[in-house]
Amino acid sequence: MPDQPAAPGPSSRGPAPHGHVTLSDVARYVGVSAQSVSNALNNPQRVAPETRDRILAAVRDLDYRPNRSARALRNQSSRLIAVKVEPSRDDRAALLLDQFLHALAESAAGAGCHLILCQADDPADEIKAYRELLHTTSVDAFILTSTHRDDDRVGALREWGVPFATFGRSWDGDDELAWVDVDGRAGIAAATGHVAAQGHTRIGFVGWPLSSEVGRDRRTGWQETCESLGLDAGRHAEVVDDFDQGRRAAHALLDAPDAATALVCSSDTLALGVLRALSERGLRAGPDIAVTGFDNSPAAALTTPGLTSLRQPLEQVAQDLVTAVEDLLGDASPRRRHTLLDPELVVRESSLRGPLPVGGHPQKENP
Repeated sequence: MPDQPAAPGPSSRGPAPHGHVTLSDVARYVGVSAQSVSNALNNPQRVAPETRDRILAAVRDLDYRPNRSARALRNQSSRLIAVKVEPSRDDRAALLLDQFLHALAESAAGAGCHLILCQADDPADEIKAYRELLHTTSVDAFILTSTHRDDDRVGALREWGVPFATFGRSWDGDDELAWVDVDGRAGIAAATGHVAAQGHTRIGFVGWPLSSEVGRDRRTGWQETCESLGLDAGRHAEVVDDFDQGRRAAHALLDAPDAATALVCSSDTLALGVLRALSERGLRAGPDIAVTGFDNSPAAALTTPGLTSLRQPLEQVAQDLVTAVEDLLGDASPRRRHTLLDPELVVRESSLRGPLPVGGHPQKENP
């Protein structure tokens, strides 16, 4: 049998959040993944007996002690769920995370849980804030938002043995991650099909930088729909989610030869910038240039003309996340580990050549 790796010393522990041997130290010592160590301790039926015995022996040899909050979590002693609060920005129209927090608080209360909010304006400080919560409170679980590729928060929470679920899918293809997400690709495809049904054949796209996984996903919905309809998918701009950036992108797309007659946008913030650009050019949103947004922010219903936008089912997102966390708190696999929900297209005047139908109320269409 090959020699075991050396027990972790003071210089090999890395960023041990509790000042002693970590779950990752045990994993390296045995030569298995951190998830296997977590399963051996919390879900032993998932680990082969021989591997489980080696892990438990290493736990004893190294004097590994799970975080006290993780132990309290398994006993469901506090039923506190932590979630980070995003800093507010004046240049964004959508209050998506505010609405999400409200829906999450309602769903948590219905399940007998409570939210505890975490403040971290700088993404680099978020893991530190999570660690501080674990040291100073009896938080049971975390809900993460705005997931991305190589997300360090996922690895940290797994290392600490703390259950969590994410609002946002795994962009790394991590099948073990419990997540709920909204299908932006399908939503943008629905918006693109909607304006095409109004007779538009030159449909442009104002989206986020392609460095954003969500940005790429939404642009794909527009591109694939244009291609499936035999339309040119060459009219597009990728900018940061900023009102003035949306305005400038619209001017550039409308100045181009054979300009777009419809602009599908990745967010309401960008769409409102587009509406400003149309106003500056003396064009009407709807009859002259169709415009759609994403998130169905309060501004979408209040602007003139009303902005066609995609509504995210935040109430269902919150309910499904709380359900996943409840399952994890009970040391069970989530009933649904991955949930992808369709947004709802709310049609207003900005995408219509004529007025709204009888009653003038927004129409709702599912992708």
